[in-house]
Amino acid sequence: MIKDHDLRSLLHNEVHARPPEPMSSRMAVTHVVMLANEAQRQQSRAHLAQLMRDHHLAPPAETAAHVRADFGAFRLRWETHTEFISWTFMRPMAAEELAPNAAASATMAVPQSWLHQLPGQGMVRMHLWVVPAPAEATRAALGSLLREDTLVSSCVGNGLAEVHTDFQIHPDGHARMVLIHDPISERRLGRLVQQLCEIETYRLMALLALPTARAAVPLLAGAENELAELAIAIQTAERHEETMLLERLTRLASELEGQYAAQHSRFSASRAYFQLVDQRVADIHETSIAGSQTVGEFLLRRLSPARNTCESVSQRQIALSERVSRMSNLLRTRVDVEQERSSQELLLAMNRRQSLQLKLQSTVEGLSVAAITYYIVGLIKYMALGLESKGWIPDAEWVAAGFVPVVALTVWWFMRRLHRRVLNRDALVQPNSRP
Repeated sequence: MIKDHDLRSLLHNEVHARPPEPMSSRMAVTHVVMLANEAQRQQSRAHLAQLMRDHHLAPPAETAAHVRADFGAFRLRWETHTEFISWTFMRPMAAEELAPNAAASATMAVPQSWLHQLPGQGMVRMHLWVVPAPAEATRAALGSLLREDTLVSSCVGNGLAEVHTDFQIHPDGHARMVLIHDPISERRLGRLVQQLCEIETYRLMALLALPTARAAVPLLAGAENELAELAIAIQTAERHEETMLLERLTRLASELEGQYAAQHSRFSASRAYFQLVDQRVADIHETSIAGSQTVGEFLLRRLSPARNTCESVSQRQIALSERVSRMSNLLRTRVDVEQERSSQELLLAMNRRQSLQLKLQSTVEGLSVAAITYYIVGLIKYMALGLESKGWIPDAEWVAAGFVPVVALTVWWFMRRLHRRVLNRDALVQPNSRP
């Protein structure tokens, strides 16, 4: 039998991950997204397990990233993502529950003390009501449920449904959306509801980068001005100023890299979320309703400035970092060339100094030969005077005079031999002392 890869089942079933929730024709849906770090994701799992135990259900697996549970009065869809946890509550709704100014929500059936303790920070809270057509009473209630001045309406699902929303946060802290549908399968209706919830989720997650981008703009402007000043200063800099300019460039590069490292992941995530918004808007297959703009048109018009700001700041960071790097390399090359030139000049000066020292040493050696010869001949003269007084030699002066060239040559020979020995020893030691 063929041995399967350990990950075959996991990879094969990935296409079935996070399937849409089958949806009946009249439902109240509340979609909640909580920003969460790793600790809060674990707390969220434990919070879900507590609710399931309270309703005598088996808790989720430790590795589960997607849980669907039926609690009788309501159903829950729980998903964990890289940056957030999504909770989608659903319950059947009677026709009269969507009354003007008194629309029921899915969370009315959820234990309120448990609901108010969801781990993390709330990013999305949206009530979505799913009602079948004809829905004249629902359309009449839209004026009280949604703000008419920002109302967005379109046909979705290839004309099988209408979606109405105003992209506003209402006094209860929730956004609102109404989906009116023609006869449609529960699975397709559930997929449409999931796509609408994801549009709301991803558009807000994408905008998380906007405050970061706005805060980065003055910092980038200051860095660009400083870089321009440095570029001018480098053109007219004296040799002794280049090291200081290189230090300024290095400091600026360090600041930019720190800012880029801190914000790159946020901008990359924002770019991915914006792409998901585009994809989900395309997935709902919108067509326009006379007199109203579609969800896609509204998001394109309203999100484009924020999207362009985030993208512009990200590109400015990259371009500025590259400019600083190029300028640093050029200036560093100039500094290295100047240092090499200074080193060569120093070596030439050392060679000249050494040559002068050798000349002085030769002069001193000559004087030393004369001095040593003088003292040795003086000693010989004293000896010769003693011998002369005994009558052994005829004239001490002539003896001393005769020894002068002999002593001088001997001393000179010994001095030269000693000098060569020292030079040879230095020549052997110097190469071995190099690193």
